[in-house]
Amino acid sequence: MIKCVIWDLDNTLLHGTYLESPGRPPDADRELAPALRELAGRGVLQAVASRNPPEAAEHAERVTGHRFAAVRCGWGAKSAAITGIMTELGLAAGEVAFVDDDALERAEVGYRLPGVLVLAPQDLPGALEWPDFSPPALTDEGRRRGELYRQRRVRQDEASAFGGSREDFLRYAQTRVTIAPAEPADLPRLHELSVRTHQFNSAGAELGAGELAGLLAAPDRCLAVVRLADKFGDDGIVGGCVITVAPRTWEVGFLMMSCRALGRGVIEALLGWICLRAQAAGAGEVALPCVISPRNVPLRIALTGAGFRAAAGRQDDGEAEGESGNGQRSAWYRRPLGGQLAELPSYVSAPGAWP
Repeated sequence: MIKCVIWDLDNTLLHGTYLESPGRPPDADRELAPALRELAGRGVLQAVASRNPPEAAEHAERVTGHRFAAVRCGWGAKSAAITGIMTELGLAAGEVAFVDDDALERAEVGYRLPGVLVLAPQDLPGALEWPDFSPPALTDEGRRRGELYRQRRVRQDEASAFGGSREDFLRYAQTRVTIAPAEPADLPRLHELSVRTHQFNSAGAELGAGELAGLLAAPDRCLAVVRLADKFGDDGIVGGCVITVAPRTWEVGFLMMSCRALGRGVIEALLGWICLRAQAAGAGEVALPCVISPRNVPLRIALTGAGFRAAAGRQDDGEAEGESGNGQRSAWYRRPLGGQLAELPSYVSAPGAWP
């Protein structure tokens, strides 16, 4: 699924060449500007990689009425600009499309970044009907992705200028992490997260709407959602997990988190809360099966930082690793609950009835 479209400007998103029209800069292209707005409404991010000064992107924002999630303007290789945008937005090549009128530019990007979907401008209107550009689930949070990524950029800029620790900045930013029991109205967003999330997806798979409804109704399961907000904006639901509650071991069968929550104390808060709740209920450990994938390295680092260690599988089998249901290699991460656990930060709350 394409999560971001990166646009060239001259004779692509703009109907003309910016630097050759100093008196009256070119208007937005009549076909591509509506396509941009349609994609943005589907939750697809929009960015710019152009051989122009930054003022050209500012002009494109004015004439299209859309603010871009990321901009790279300069005279270097387009592949380098696209790589910078992917790094900034936390995207993989297979989640990005690039639109440019210049065949040589398209060839350079296709050669250097073979995973990127490269399109000529005339291809895009028809591509709107492709499954790649049609997310299977779309919620209010999904439609606001562009806005949320712009808030993220402002937050990151302020964090870079902040003189204190990360914890100090999270408090300065008035961070609020809320962990609550899921409700039926939350299920579409949880399904959307399972489709979109890769860096923090323990199963490497999605949860369907019917499957989520079944988990919500199961008496031995706990389905939790995580909300995130701060003074820069409200991200809404950014994560969730499915817990099987048992006297000896709490098993986290599925855990997912939006990459927008990365570095904001959320994954640490969720893992810490699970361990505290399990210990309070008398369990001796928390166990989490996790797919071993290059994409979810951030999740496995977070698990290790929270005291989880890759170990043998279920206590009734002896396998340290195995295959998940989708054929990927997986391992069990376990966290013993003996001793004193760290308290949750003051910006974390967990209202509601819990096991």
